[in-house]
Amino acid sequence: MTQMPIESIRDVRAHLAEVVERADRDDTPTVITRRGRQVAAVVSIEVLRRYQEWEEREINRIIDERMASPSAGVPIEDVMRETLERGE
Repeated sequence: MTQMPIESIRDVRAHLAEVVERADRDDTPTVITRRGRQVAAVVSIEVLRRYQEWEEREINRIIDERMASPSAGVPIEDVMRETLERGE
């Protein structure tokens, strides 16, 4: 996996067009920091859409697994928490 650029919010402000172009052209996200802490990322819309599709498939997979289980029902909050904790 390619190393993601990490830039301060101040630096991103100075050359936002370049950051957006890099995300769009190379699907390379840029991590944005505020006071040294990572707080956001600029990603291409395609990367975002792929993530959203993966997330939906993963939620549906977990729901299907749980529905096939003979045990009592599982609250949707547990399914969502488990999905987010996996962070795949």
